[in-house]
Amino acid sequence: MSQCRHQTIHQKDYTVPDYLVETVELEFDLDPGETRVVSRLSFICNHERGASPRPLVLDGEELTLLSLKLDGAELAPERYRVEEESLVIDAPPERFVLEVTTKINPATNTALSGLYASGPMLCTQCEAEGFRRITYFLDRPDVMAVYTVTLRGDKAACPVLLSNGNLVEKGELPDGRHYAVWHDPFKKPSYLFAVVAGDLVHISDRFTTMSGREVTLEIYVEERNRDKCEHALLSLANAMRWDEEKFGREYDLDVYMVVAVDDFNMGAMENKGLNVFNSRYVLASPESATDDDYQAIEEVIGHEYFHNWTGNRITCRDWFQLSLKEGLTIFRDQEFSADMQSRPVKRIADVKSLRSAQFAEDAGPLAHPVRPESYVEINNFYSMTVYHKGGEVIRMIETLLGREGFRKGMDLYFERHDGQAVRVDEFVQAMADAGGRDLSQFMLWYDQAGTPVLTVTDAWDAGSGSYTLTVKQSCPPTPGQPEKKPFHMPLVMGLLDREGNELPLALAGEGAPSGTQRVLELTRETESFVFTGLSSRPVPSLNRNFSAPVKLDYPYSDDDLTLLMTRDSDPFVRWEAGQVQALKQIMGLVADFQAGRDARVSESFIESFRRLLDDDRQDRAFLAEALTLPGESYLAEQMEVIDPSAIHAARELVRATVGERLSAELLRVRQKCAPAAPYRPDDGLSGCRRVNTICLSYLMAAGGQDAIDMNMAQLRRSDNMTDTLGALAPLAGCACPERDEALGLFYDKWRGDRGVIDKWFSLQATSRLPDTMDRVLALLEHPDFDIRNPNRVRSLVGAFSQANQVRFHDASGRGYRFLGDQILRLNAINPQIAARMLTPFSRWRRFDAARQELMKKELERILAEPGLARDVYELAEKSL
Repeated sequence: MSQCRHQTIHQKDYTVPDYLVETVELEFDLDPGETRVVSRLSFICNHERGASPRPLVLDGEELTLLSLKLDGAELAPERYRVEEESLVIDAPPERFVLEVTTKINPATNTALSGLYASGPMLCTQCEAEGFRRITYFLDRPDVMAVYTVTLRGDKAACPVLLSNGNLVEKGELPDGRHYAVWHDPFKKPSYLFAVVAGDLVHISDRFTTMSGREVTLEIYVEERNRDKCEHALLSLANAMRWDEEKFGREYDLDVYMVVAVDDFNMGAMENKGLNVFNSRYVLASPESATDDDYQAIEEVIGHEYFHNWTGNRITCRDWFQLSLKEGLTIFRDQEFSADMQSRPVKRIADVKSLRSAQFAEDAGPLAHPVRPESYVEINNFYSMTVYHKGGEVIRMIETLLGREGFRKGMDLYFERHDGQAVRVDEFVQAMADAGGRDLSQFMLWYDQAGTPVLTVTDAWDAGSGSYTLTVKQSCPPTPGQPEKKPFHMPLVMGLLDREGNELPLALAGEGAPSGTQRVLELTRETESFVFTGLSSRPVPSLNRNFSAPVKLDYPYSDDDLTLLMTRDSDPFVRWEAGQVQALKQIMGLVADFQAGRDARVSESFIESFRRLLDDDRQDRAFLAEALTLPGESYLAEQMEVIDPSAIHAARELVRATVGERLSAELLRVRQKCAPAAPYRPDDGLSGCRRVNTICLSYLMAAGGQDAIDMNMAQLRRSDNMTDTLGALAPLAGCACPERDEALGLFYDKWRGDRGVIDKWFSLQATSRLPDTMDRVLALLEHPDFDIRNPNRVRSLVGAFSQANQVRFHDASGRGYRFLGDQILRLNAINPQIAARMLTPFSRWRRFDAARQELMKKELERILAEPGLARDVYELAEKSL
């Protein structure tokens, strides 16, 4: 892995493939230590033949070439050459069949890319470029072919043999072996190929499509997890039904299979008809899974199913177009989850995630457009920007076109491009044509990085009854893009009077009002909108439903925020007003701590919290969001120079003050949320459980034995994981004897459940207590910690470095040294996970000089490592 291999790939350099593959026939003789793969590939020339035919260059990594035949004849050694990452065949004919036999070792494949071993099974992960670790191939998304796959293996070790498409044949072989033949009639790129073989069990159901076809649904797991699949199966059926109703999309194969795998780099993978999932997004039981786990499973199951049309039937021309499938499918899974759950709460959760992670990405050295201009390692662009900002871009198109116009655009997109590998441009053009709109300026959302800022000012003319709203948009410089053009964006807004009534909106020159909500389309750097027919100065309600992924700068007064928080018709604006109040309070306290002043929480803030707790009309799920303070990572983004210690102290002071001053109200609300019946994940009470957890956390922040006793009592009597973790999390952060008792009780009960023990690791890694670094180091040596397992790495190393701001950024630099050590360990085992762990270092310039120097040294140490993988090299080099 010498650094000379770290070549940069540029979007502008795209060329069509010189050859295409029409059919792929694969034969696997499966064995963990040595699997043999025979591929028969039908090639056709894709360029004009001249005097000098172009060579065929096939991608390949970690392969042993055993045999090479062209049209049935062994290819002479002088006709080809094997290079470090490719197989080159000089001057092949215009049409030919190439037979390649390779040998691979799944058991030693710790990168978890290609074919690898996970526990008792063999499985694949081919996105983005894992197929080249199975056989030599044109491993790019614009080469689509029809696959037929024959699997052979030991029947005792792997009684289940699965691949894409429909099962067409199976049978017995000598010596206790058996085989299965799978055929996928739909053309697909190699990244959607999948194989699973192992000793698995399954549960199944039937789904009748809107045209009357019967489809078999199957969830495959290890025997010990058989009773944890029902929710995933139900979520799959719900997703299939929803896609038919919302988008008219019907499933197209005879069977849809999901397999749960413990060792997996991603969340899940949408391989055609055979989805391979990280087990955390499949397995759930009332005792072992939280309400959030159930919701996440539903969302991820939906996401991978929706890819069948937005990603599989229509795929990406090249990897720069990754958001074509991922951003669009994120939007679709968010809409599905909103329909299945609480739409306002789902929207708030998505915005919180975007602002805490993607806005930070946009503001740092790793900022990149939704459609990147270049990459060294494509795995590094499976990012919040490509996925979640990409989803917001799709949502803006729906806002601009309206729901009906957006559906027409989707229908036109499917009609035009089914079976093709296309660009983002083709998707946006279908939307523009269906809606009769010019979206050429809108394309800047795909090609410009950074988070736009909307600076809003207003003016009131009492004499004419007119109110002028002026919006100026700007976008800060990002790497390679010092100057930005104005975006085309929708700004959804309304106006309230001082009693909180929604006002009819009439723009000057338009005549009669057209409702109480408008979509203002911004296309210029500065624009003014004049509203007429008003009797008093209104309060603007801006960016309703977070209609554009921007930062909003408007000088709301405390009275304005209170009005919006209590009276606005838009749930997002109500929640946002409370968050702005909390942000102002906490950042004021940060300034007090830094200046050495006496820091006190204001009475007005306490009263706003009291109003929330006393309002029994509030939906419990919404109340839980309203009671949750901005997180420390989001607060950090509000500072020019991040001070993690002051942020933590300020936020904890607010929590402790709320817990102390409002203890009676918190206890009353907690009592009202007490369970009245045994837990069911579908009982509609997840909001109550969330509120109960938040109330407990505030009471614990205030201190006192009574709060500790309440948590211990809940921990002992809880019949579900939501309430169990709700009690355990505050205890894990408590400097009290009960801490180790609680953690020990939990571990002893759940030590055999990998998913639950991941939570146990995370709770300790995210404790804000001063001894956390020592505990994390000790947990590295725990028998249950396995650095080869991505979930376990995320639960300890990732949780500490990415979710524990105050302890990771300890002024001693111990946290930085710890993370650097783990990244270098992972570099040799699983470079993709190593690169994902590096993100906290990318923000080093935002901290004080001492912390900057310590983080910079770790980045330099990482870059100096011999044999640094390109995944890690790219992010470390860009960060510096």
